Amino acid sequence: MGKIIAIANQKGGVGKTTTAVNLAACLAAKGCKTLLVDLDPQANATSGCGAAAESLNASTYEVLLGEIPIHSALRPVDIDLFDQFYLLPAHIRLAGAEVEMAAVIGREKKLADALQCVVDEYDYILVDCPPSLGLLTINALSATDSVLIPVQCEYYALEGVGKLLNTVRLVKRHLNPDLHIEGLLLTLYNDRLQLSRRVVAEARSHFGDKVYETIIRRNISLAEAPSFGQSIIAYDPSSSGAENYTSLANEVVGISSLPLVPSL
Repeated sequence: MGKIIAIANQKGGVGKTTTAVNLAACLAAKGCKTLLVDLDPQANATSGCGAAAESLNASTYEVLLGEIPIHSALRPVDIDLFDQFYLLPAHIRLAGAEVEMAAVIGREKKLADALQCVVDEYDYILVDCPPSLGLLTINALSATDSVLIPVQCEYYALEGVGKLLNTVRLVKRHLNPDLHIEGLLLTLYNDRLQLSRRVVAEARSHFGDKVYETIIRRNISLAEAPSFGQSIIAYDPSSSGAENYTSLANEVVGISSLPLVPSL
């Protein structure tokens, strides 16, 4: 059975989608059959994988509402990783899903139900969550084994993590007792800035070994790759961004889930 990891942070601009796309690609490059689920109505992970979201007739939206089976919406991502890397794309239609599912029985478990059909076919399933703590993110946390939290090395970086951890606790208590924290990933790091170094120190002081050793540094290639619909290892495999995400993939494959951390 594959491992399902939600990549979540209700704060935008923390490198969440960048992490989802590039970690998925790096896991696939290591020989792990990987599925990336785009659960964000902005569909940035979808376009970042080279899929034209506006032309999709089969997406996460139709799967969540039970209109089509999940296999009908899956598509291969990178021709070089054809047998290893697949995408369940998103569409802007997903923005209306929370309203449409509001009165549906078991609405928090729709993604979990869908993924049960494919979980045995993949080594890793990564879920890119929207930047909110609404029903879509609750669906992701209810469906996954663990949650990976990107935290940018900027002012107020750790402030919003407490809200997410409280949501994780509620989901663990009421919907998914097996949910754990996979780890905290420090992103957008600039070693020339004292602030970045301070955030790293604070994160490691508070969360200890729950923080990945890998730090994602600011990198031009990481910013450029999505506009070409490519992962960093396809766009610029010699870049520091590719090196960072390859290192993260090694950690994800090598470490186990971690217990929930104390409140901030």
